[in-house]
This record gives sequence, C-alpha cells and structure tokens, in this order.
Amino acid sequence: MELRHLRYFVAVAEERHFGRASALLHVTQSTLSAQIQALEREVGGRLFSRTSRRVELTEAGALLLPEARRALAQADRALQVARESVHGEAGTVRIGFSGVAVLQGVLSDDLRDFHRAHPRVGLALTELPPTAQIQAVRDGALDLGYCPDLGLGDTDGLHVTHRAPTPLSVALRTDHELASASAVTTSALRTHELIVFAGSEEDETVLSRLWPAAEEDRSRVRLAGSTLGALALALAGAGVALVPTATQRITLPDLTYRPLHGAPPGPDLLVLSRHDETSGAVHAYLDRVPAP
Repeated sequence: MELRHLRYFVAVAEERHFGRASALLHVTQSTLSAQIQALEREVGGRLFSRTSRRVELTEAGALLLPEARRALAQADRALQVARESVHGEAGTVRIGFSGVAVLQGVLSDDLRDFHRAHPRVGLALTELPPTAQIQAVRDGALDLGYCPDLGLGDTDGLHVTHRAPTPLSVALRTDHELASASAVTTSALRTHELIVFAGSEEDETVLSRLWPAAEEDRSRVRLAGSTLGALALALAGAGVALVPTATQRITLPDLTYRPLHGAPPGPDLLVLSRHDETSGAVHAYLDRVPAP
C-alpha cells in the first residue's frame, strides 16, 4: 500500500464520484480507477459499490476511511516536521558556554536574536570549561560552544568563529595596596601574586596566551578553574585576579575592579561548531551570528 492509494481512496470517498475525484487529484479517471482497484486487491475486497449515479462505501471502505485520513494526516505532519527541521524552524540547538559569554552580553544577544526569528526552536544551555566544550561539540553532545580563546589546542573538525574581543581588567580586595590606584599597570603586578582563570586548574597553556611574563615566575601564579573561583581567591587575599572586564558586572563585598594597562590583548570569545553540521536549526543559528 502506498500513500497515493490512500489519497485516491479518500478523494473518491469524500466526493462519491470518480470524475470529480480525478479532477480534484489532477489525474485521469482511468488512472484513478486503476489505483483504487490495486488498493482493493491488496485489501482483498471491494471498498466501493458503484452505481450509474453514485459511488457508495462498502463496510470495509467505511472502516478504512477514518484510518486513511489519520494515516495521511500523520504523513503530512512527518513531512512538515522534516521540512521545518531542514529550514531551521524546528528542533533544538544545544549550546555550551563559559561565564564570560554571558557577562559580555554576547550569548544573550545571540539567543534573543535567534529566538525572535525562530521561536519554535528549542535552546538548551550548559556551562562548561573551554576544553570540555571542544570535546562535547566534536562528540555531538553539543551543537555549539561559546568560550574564550585560552589556548584551546586541537580544534580539528571544528569551525571556529571569532565572535568578540575580551578585554582584561584586574579584580582585587578593596584593602589591597593596588586598589587605591585608578588603574593597574603590568609592571605593578610583577611583585604580586597573580590569579588566572585557565578553564581548569591544571591547564597552564593559558599563561602563554594571557600573561607570557608570568611564565618566568610560575611560582607566583595561581590557576583558577572558573571566573568565580578567581574572584574567590582574590577576596581571600591570595592575589590579584586577571579577569575579563565584563566580570565587573559581578559585585561582591570587599571586591573592586581596576583597568589593566600594558597587558596583551585579551582572548577573543569564540563560537565553536562542526564543519559537517547537518541540523537546519544549527545552520539557521550560525547564519545569525554576527562577525566581530
């Protein structure tokens, strides 16, 4: 049985006339009759009783009609769902993110823009360190990742979009000796403990990207696994935290922020995706991600 057999059957059942049904279906009457006969052979009995004036359903035909309508409606629905997916109008986009993407407003801006254009697409968010995002996108557990470029390492098979720059500032206790300055210079930090967000507390590759000079004296550098972890260490008096400037949106008692002068440019915020992506919703999302 093919779907067209059911469509032809329903048309004849509703019109009660082969001529009108064939015109509605844009097929010849002989073609329509042949398809109904093929369906009756498969069923094993007649579906219509034909007279010179009218076509009536047999008992088998009457029982088949509601089932045929449901089958056709479900087939149409399946086709519509597939079409919506291809055109980015259905499905879910799974996104990993680092906190800085939220603090900078980049992620929320992108989400808002996409949701307005594609309100029926689901959005699932998971906060993860940068290296974990790479693996999750590559393995298919995530569709996209928002993370700072902290020496990510192997990104083979992934498409990397530079979304926005991430300027740096310092966070320190309000009673720290550097807190009285309007800005902090890199030279002033050479005699102080430095706290750096590395995505994980074992990832020292970040130092070569954020603070090359610190590699000369690794003993005075503490690595924090999260931005909040870096702020907590700064509040504990363990040093001066090197953080994205957007982190100033987080206000904590006894914590202050100062501009950082003379530091290397901060890492770009990246959007990670797969080169071989097939999801229409993900492609629709990426189409709306602006360049820096």
